[in-house]
Amino acid sequence: MQKEEHAKSIQTRIMELQMEHRDLDDVVARLAADPHVDELQVKRLKKRKLFLKDSIARLKSQLIPDLDA
Repeated sequence: MQKEEHAKSIQTRIMELQMEHRDLDDVVARLAADPHVDELQVKRLKKRKLFLKDSIARLKSQLIPDLDA
């Protein structure tokens, strides 16, 4: 039962990170349309998006069961 709870908490965290990633994607798209955009801010947001993407991938890999050889 504890494994199921752990998996559920990981899935919840993945959903939260995916939502944040989508929100950042929208913000970056809006900023890119602005000719007076702060490039440093856009760069930081893109770095955050990449960090979120990596975190999501890492969490998803935790959900894959170990295979005994």
